Amino acid sequence: MTSIGKQRGLARLADRDGYFTMVALDQRPPLTQAIGKARGVAPEDVAFSDMLAAKRLLVEALSNEASSMLLDPNFAVPAAIDILPARTGMIVTLEEHRFADTPGGRKSRSIDNWSVEKIRRMGGDAVKVLAWYRPDATEDVLQHQKDYVRTIGEDCRRHDIPYVLELLVYPFPDSAQHTTDYVESADKRADLVIESVREFAKPEYGVDLFKLETPLPAASLPPVDGSAESRAAAAQFETVGKICADAGIPWVLLSGGAAPEQFERVLSYSYAAGAQGFLAGRTIWLDAIQNHFPDRQAVFDALNDSGMDILKSLRRLTKAEARPWEPQIDFSHIGREGAFSCAYA
Repeated sequence: MTSIGKQRGLARLADRDGYFTMVALDQRPPLTQAIGKARGVAPEDVAFSDMLAAKRLLVEALSNEASSMLLDPNFAVPAAIDILPARTGMIVTLEEHRFADTPGGRKSRSIDNWSVEKIRRMGGDAVKVLAWYRPDATEDVLQHQKDYVRTIGEDCRRHDIPYVLELLVYPFPDSAQHTTDYVESADKRADLVIESVREFAKPEYGVDLFKLETPLPAASLPPVDGSAESRAAAAQFETVGKICADAGIPWVLLSGGAAPEQFERVLSYSYAAGAQGFLAGRTIWLDAIQNHFPDRQAVFDALNDSGMDILKSLRRLTKAEARPWEPQIDFSHIGREGAFSCAYA
């Protein structure tokens, strides 16, 4: 059973009713691209101060409607930790967005001088790691990724903090669809997504919450209407849901920049399969940044208008269709004074 410390952390990520309605703003390359587009400059020419300004605006506008927010330590934390509401949970990113892109696949690493211990010490409610993964990568890449994820899991157990693992399938360098950013492929293979989840649902990795991509391309999902196409799509989501249920690991969906109506369809399929919320970013806030930055008031107004509308709509859908998460804490074995403090290792 998950430790009390981890379950208390997960409770901090959910809203008071147990739904994970979370906003991601740890994005680094996608945000530099959005700011660069708005300013008419190359992403590498985006100033550090612009990144801080954008991330602060996102926290100012959206934090009161989010059950928790995902922050990165290089930009979002120094930009806005001082204004993050006390009730809003804080997930903190550990992985470096720069990875080794080898012919055999991608190898992840942590941000320099950053650790699970530091995230716990700064008051983080959970640690998030993105692991690029595809089961058909070369053996040395697979072993590197497994070892990386497992090591972080061991650190999270040691510091009694929830481990949020994000898994993303990616194109190989020689693929026509190759990009170092996450762009959902129109020919995404569901088996690669499913087998990735199956691997990291094993207890040895210590995952407490999955942040997952849709097993099928969001843009091609049929309506949830009971048709043969809809049933076939639902079966892929149900496979993911069963893996997570059998492992006792709750799961939420990432938006991947999908259009709001597409992401809502993804959520409907996912909630029917047992998912318990979302951890979404670009779908909520990208347009406000790339269309209005650096006009602070215009960005803020757009986030409070269309951005907030999207977030509220996702929350309504979640409460209508998802099953809330509940902590599982058993004190039936505690029968005398001092038994708990003695038993809690």
